[in-house]
Amino acid sequence: MVKGLYLLDTGVLVQLIWLALFILLITGLYQRIQLKLWILELKTKLSVIKSILEEDKQKVRNILHGLGSSNPEVLINRITEAFFIEPVEIEPTDIIKRLDHLIRVYENHTRSIVAEALPKLSKHERSLIESSLAIVAALNYMYKIVRHYILIGEKENNYILIMQLQYLMPQILKIVQTYHEALTPFTQGMPIGDSVGPLIAYMLAEKGEVRSRRVVDDTSVFEVFYKERRILLVKAEGPGSNVGHPGAVINKLVEELRGAVDLIVTIDAALKLEGEEVGSVAEGYGAAIGDPGPEKIAIERAAAKYNIPLRAIVIKMDLRDAITVMKKEVFEAAERTLLYLEKLIEEHTKPNATVIVACIGNTIGVPG
Repeated sequence: MVKGLYLLDTGVLVQLIWLALFILLITGLYQRIQLKLWILELKTKLSVIKSILEEDKQKVRNILHGLGSSNPEVLINRITEAFFIEPVEIEPTDIIKRLDHLIRVYENHTRSIVAEALPKLSKHERSLIESSLAIVAALNYMYKIVRHYILIGEKENNYILIMQLQYLMPQILKIVQTYHEALTPFTQGMPIGDSVGPLIAYMLAEKGEVRSRRVVDDTSVFEVFYKERRILLVKAEGPGSNVGHPGAVINKLVEELRGAVDLIVTIDAALKLEGEEVGSVAEGYGAAIGDPGPEKIAIERAAAKYNIPLRAIVIKMDLRDAITVMKKEVFEAAERTLLYLEKLIEEHTKPNATVIVACIGNTIGVPG
C-alpha cells in the first residue's frame, strides 16, 4: 500500500514537472528567465572591464602627474573621448588621399595635445605617453560599446542580441586583458612583438656597412652595403613608440631613384591562424603592412609604376604576442627572417643591385 502511494506520488510529481516545463515554454517565461540570467552575468563581466579600465586610467594618471602634468584628467579625457570619422566612400575619387590627410591630422593633433601638456619631455618619451593613452582609449571604447549593447538588450528584451553578446564575451574579455597587459611595455619603452620588423632592420644594419642615415617623415632611412648590394633600409624612427610613414617614404625613394630599384621587400608581423606556431616565418608577394590603406597603396603604386618586384616576409603571432613584451620565439624568428631575406635578395637580384627593405612595425625599444 505504501509502495503504491509512493509510485503514485512520484508519477504526480513527474507530471507536475512536465506541466511546469510546458507552461514555461508555451508562455515564453523560460526565455525571459534566461534573458535575465544572461544580463546579470554580462553586467558582472562588464564590471570586470570597467575595473580594468579604471586601473589603467589610474596608472596613466599617476605617470602623467609624475611627469609634471598639472591636470592629467583633462589630457586623458581629451584623448580617450576623441573619435575618427572615415572619409566618404560612396565617392571613391581620391579617397586614399583624403584618408591619409585625416589620419595625419589626427596624429598631429594628438601629439600637439601631449606636447602642450608635457613640454619638457623628449619626442620619444612623448610617443610612449601617446601610445599609453591610445591603449586606455581602446579600453574605454570597448567598455562603452559593451555597455551600450547590454543596456539596449535589457531595455528592449532583445533575446538574440543578449545571446550573441553572451557568446562573444569570452573573446571580448580576452582582448581587454591583452590591452591591459600591453600598457606595461608601452609605459616602460620595452620592445613588443610588433617591433620584430624594426628589430630585423637593426640587425641587418649591424651586419652590413652603414653608409648614411636620414630621417624622413618620422621614418629612418639607412643606406647599407650588404651582400654586394646597395640596400635602402626603411624603419620607423626609434626608440620611441612610432610606426612612421614607410609607404610615403618608399614612394619618395623610388621617385628619387627614378625607378632604378631592383627589388622591394616588406617585412612585418602578421596575425597567425589558430594551430600555427608563434614566430613561424612565411614569404609571399605584395606589401606586408597593416595600415588603413594610405601607406600600403603608396608602396603598391611605386612598385607598379616602375614594374619593381614586390615581395613580403611575415612573422606570425596573435594579438597578445603583437602588443605585449616580445617573446623569445619572436626574437628567434627575427634571426631566421634575416636568412630568408638574404636568400630572397640573392635569388632575385645581382651584385650592385639596389634593394629597398622596409621593416614595418612599432619601433618601441628599438633604436635607429
